[in-house]
Amino acid sequence: MRSINMSYLNPKTVTLIGIPGLEHMQFWIGFLFLGVCLVALMGNIFLLIIIPTERSLHQPMYIFLAVLAATDLGLCAAIVPKMLAIFWFGSCSMAFDTCLTQLFFIHALQGMESGILLAMAFDRYVAICDPLRHTSILTPLFLVRILLMVAIRTTVLVGILPILLKRLQFFQSVVIVHSYCEHMAVVKLAAENVHVNKSYGLFVAFAILGFDMIFVFISYVLIFHAVFRLPQKETRLKAFNTCTAHIVIFLEFYILAFFSFFSHRFGHVSPYAHILLSTTYLLVPPALNPIVYGVKTKEIRKRAAQICILKPDTWQ
Repeated sequence: MRSINMSYLNPKTVTLIGIPGLEHMQFWIGFLFLGVCLVALMGNIFLLIIIPTERSLHQPMYIFLAVLAATDLGLCAAIVPKMLAIFWFGSCSMAFDTCLTQLFFIHALQGMESGILLAMAFDRYVAICDPLRHTSILTPLFLVRILLMVAIRTTVLVGILPILLKRLQFFQSVVIVHSYCEHMAVVKLAAENVHVNKSYGLFVAFAILGFDMIFVFISYVLIFHAVFRLPQKETRLKAFNTCTAHIVIFLEFYILAFFSFFSHRFGHVSPYAHILLSTTYLLVPPALNPIVYGVKTKEIRKRAAQICILKPDTWQ
């Protein structure tokens, strides 16, 4: 017991080093991530203003989109302030409990985003495969139940991660090779058996991201099957066009998510490449989502133009 450095016994603080190997560039990289964050903040705030005030957008798909926007804002708030403090001011220290709190919110909001994408896929499935029953199936009460299920599932599954980390006592280091508190980055600090932590982390990833991705894929197989059975080409294109924004968001979210996930656990990616990739995965989708739906949705474009004091006709 005495051979263990007592400063690493139940540590009160940890140190985040940012991006190892790119310390000399972190100051300038911070401006890049700040720009992405500002685009995400502006776009998602616009959505949260436009969707409640535009009656034509009071539909399940756009209600889910508003919840997705709120989730994206939370994700930016959980990551960017501390990351920029590290890059610009060298504020690398963080209380261990604060680190676990950040870890919980980052992974919980990721899980929420995945669940909302699944709910949006279900909405598109009903709208195309069973359009006559769309309003009777996706009632306001049903939407509330879906959102509660997504929130409860994520909170319970992700909430166990910091609890399992908190039970660890001995750490070989308190220096986290990352710009934010990520589950596996914290697990790697431990100087005791972390098999349960690693196994449960994999379980959570597949129970949320894996489960959602499979069912979104199944939904689109059924959607495409229904679309290609439509008799007229114009009808097929119109039906497919209602799904394109969601497909783009689905692909960019899950491709980046799983590449980041597997490279951290099984790959041989350099630390700075992994950190840049994982940070990009968390911050780029919140910036792209409002742009994708803004481009595809006429009502959002026109309302955004009115808010910006532009002529709506120029957006048509």
